[in-house]
Amino acid sequence: MSMFRRRGDRYVASFAVDEVRVLRKVASEVVGLLTDGFDHSDPVVCRLFPEVYPEDAAGTAEFRRYTEGDLKTAKIDQAGAILAALPGDGGGEVRLDAEAAEAWLRALNDARLAMGVRLEIKDGTDLGAELDDAVADDPSSSRVFQLSVYAYLGYLQESLLNALIE
Repeated sequence: MSMFRRRGDRYVASFAVDEVRVLRKVASEVVGLLTDGFDHSDPVVCRLFPEVYPEDAAGTAEFRRYTEGDLKTAKIDQAGAILAALPGDGGGEVRLDAEAAEAWLRALNDARLAMGVRLEIKDGTDLGAELDDAVADDPSSSRVFQLSVYAYLGYLQESLLNALIE
């Protein structure tokens, strides 16, 4: 598994082919969700763009009118930062400057939030127990894979955050 390390003013990690594929797919899905699939009735979109004033629909709509476009563009750009930095074919090294590293952190967070909604992960969810239960039910299920990707994104996010604060 890749782990980010600080090297001078860069944050560096080496990724295996499968890790690159997973990150490329996850980042592309976030971009797709925010472009072609953007739908305010989707619980994932609601999680990424929460109501600022839950008790005031008009206030929320007004706030959204002024901020949503820029926020959506920023989220797309952040996912794009992952896509731009990944090796083209196969595995390889990723070297991020501070700005790109922060974009990666935000994009990884968005991806985890989206996956968390789809996987019904709550604040008190024990991810290890969820994964154990999924493996016991069917080790080859898509849920096992998705929970593993969710855990991997958290690991990667934590390693990048630790490298940034080093």
